[in-house]
Amino acid sequence: MIDVLKTILNMVPSTLMIVAPILIAATGGMICERSGVVNIALEGLMTIGAMAAATTHVLLEQSAGGLSIPLALFAAAIVGCLFSLIHAFASITLRADQVISGTGINLLANGITVFFCQIIFQQKRTLPYRMGMQSSLGGLYPTVWVAVIILFITWFMLYKRPWGFRLRACGEHPQALASAGVDVIRIRYIAVLISGALAGLAGACIVLTQTTEFAVNTINGKGFIALAAVSFGRWLPLGILGSSFLFGTASALAVYIVGNVDTFKFLTADFFSALPYLITLITLVIFSGKDYAPRSSGQPYDKGKS
Repeated sequence: MIDVLKTILNMVPSTLMIVAPILIAATGGMICERSGVVNIALEGLMTIGAMAAATTHVLLEQSAGGLSIPLALFAAAIVGCLFSLIHAFASITLRADQVISGTGINLLANGITVFFCQIIFQQKRTLPYRMGMQSSLGGLYPTVWVAVIILFITWFMLYKRPWGFRLRACGEHPQALASAGVDVIRIRYIAVLISGALAGLAGACIVLTQTTEFAVNTINGKGFIALAAVSFGRWLPLGILGSSFLFGTASALAVYIVGNVDTFKFLTADFFSALPYLITLITLVIFSGKDYAPRSSGQPYDKGKS
């Protein structure tokens, strides 16, 4: 029993390290979908952010010293925000299908990151950096505290400030909100940009804590897990906290089993790599009986529609 408790305690820092970027990206996805815009581009935005962070860190690691990691996080958020403008323009201004727009960004991200890596590093990945983000207080990575702060600020803004009320109304009945004199398009643009910034930041958290370089498979589906966390969490801050922890724990457990549990050695590592996604899929199927999505989620805003 004591050994089991020790094992669980030893897994806490690594588990929270995996949970943090999922929670950050899911928070961005929740904000975006609360405004009425579906954002399945989280995977691509996280990929772009991870590449930007790894590139910034490896190029500035020696010259900027300890500032290279904060600069990498900032660069990832900015790049993710700017890249999400594509989705915002297509889905809001052009009123294109939001799923197709997000899919296009996911596909574009894979190609454009490899393209820039080829230009900057003459290979399909960044150069490895000497040192990534290190654990701090209690063995926890700073990304854990970043995720918690972001979630708290999001909750406060959504439920304690007028802007949050307008954002939620924008996703439920945008025409009614517009009749009250609120600019629906502006709110949706802001929500998509915030989502892009947080997704980029989430990608940076992954590449700076879980690996020493960026490659095209660095994110490896975590953006889709974050998207599932939004749905399973019922578009609520506490809900996505719980779902992100569930899916992140499944990922951490899969990694732990591969390296430490002899009983399952007969199973390949690929099986355990797929386990978090299998658990995500099963969970969504089991709890998908009722639709909690914002009423106007995925529907382009039409000023002439009543």
